[in-house]
Amino acid sequence: MTEPIHIVGGGLAGSEAAWQAVSLGVPVILHEMRPLRGTPAHQTDGLAELVCSNSFRSDDAQNNAVGLLHEEMRRAQSLIMRAADAHRLPAGSALAVDRHGFSNAVTELLSQHPLVRVCREEIAALPPQSWQSTIIATGPLTSESLAHAILALTGVDTLAFFDAIAPVVHRTSIDFDVAWFQSRYDKAGPGGDGADYINCPLDEPTYRSFVSELLAGEKTEFRDWERDTPYFEGCLPIEVMASRGTDTLRFGPMKPVGLTDPRTGRRPYAVVQLRQDNALGSLWNIVGFQTKLKHAEQTRIFKMIPGLEHAQFARLGGLHRNTFLNSPRLLDETLRLKARPAIRFAGQITGVEGYVESAAIGLLAGRFAVAELQERAVDAPPPTTALGSLLAHITRHADEKTFQPMNINFGLFPELAGRGRERKQALSQRALHDLDSWLHARQQAAE
Repeated sequence: MTEPIHIVGGGLAGSEAAWQAVSLGVPVILHEMRPLRGTPAHQTDGLAELVCSNSFRSDDAQNNAVGLLHEEMRRAQSLIMRAADAHRLPAGSALAVDRHGFSNAVTELLSQHPLVRVCREEIAALPPQSWQSTIIATGPLTSESLAHAILALTGVDTLAFFDAIAPVVHRTSIDFDVAWFQSRYDKAGPGGDGADYINCPLDEPTYRSFVSELLAGEKTEFRDWERDTPYFEGCLPIEVMASRGTDTLRFGPMKPVGLTDPRTGRRPYAVVQLRQDNALGSLWNIVGFQTKLKHAEQTRIFKMIPGLEHAQFARLGGLHRNTFLNSPRLLDETLRLKARPAIRFAGQITGVEGYVESAAIGLLAGRFAVAELQERAVDAPPPTTALGSLLAHITRHADEKTFQPMNINFGLFPELAGRGRERKQALSQRALHDLDSWLHARQQAAE
């Protein structure tokens, strides 16, 4: 009987790692502390719960590195992509999902698999030596006790940043005498019709008053030990962006390009967009509005947005501290902890940022653990692929002195000649060719 792989954490990375392992015939014990112990961000005990946005970002595999990562994961039989595709919502060229349907699908598939045992318990210390193979995928909200145990073993400080959650609004409370449906440039994505977003227009005086209130609004106070923790640049709170200049939001999440207000026939000065958050279309999240404003201030200030004067919030924004490892220093090229190789890490705790990136590292950790247990070569995907370039960045290429969380992007890939769209498409074509070769070789080795 093959020894089980112990996976600590039932988020996207842990769930994906478990699925990859059992798909290759290796049993898994998945340890998830919820609902016995909650976190500052989770609301349910479901596996792979989406705690922030419901978007997996671009699904364009030819021209966008995130879309390419989607396609690579699909070809690797990803559980996360299978569930996302089954529960996708209209969102232009992005892949947005019904968060509850998505989580329920992942939970059901894993809970009912004969090789998976889900244990609802907290792992508060490093795993016992008797566990032959462990994947720690506790994500950005790793418990303090486990984080301290990792620190005690490695002797290296973990790093941290703040991540913020955007608010969600009930559709029935939006004023459609003001707001309208439209995707930028009327671009239709899978399952959409070119009108996938709700748009709320702001004229210049309203916009400037809104920015002033964002800056003046009462915000969450940090504890002493949190004050020097940096934000992740790809997920800044809306008021932090506003503090960088009056027009920052108008050229960021509130940019009006590609949109026309049907009441005026003109492009607004600024726009707030909302994206569908559930399959029923009853909940919509405010795009890019992560915030550390206190709840009462959120309700007051966000109701200044035309069309949201009577908004009812299904969820207000929030702020939580994310912890991640200095992976270039601590992990080897197959995600094993150098100080104790029986332990692998996966997901956001390794220093990748984003749902898909987290799941992708879980996918690799699961496959690597199986290969090692079966005494096969543990070969990483080529660095020319999205999977391989992301792995190479966090384990080898990033500078350990300045290491910060990273999204997938074409800047991580080995260069090819060309510029613009032509270059991106060439990088994607090469990546998928090399990935198919890697997957075929792995399949032959397993047979």
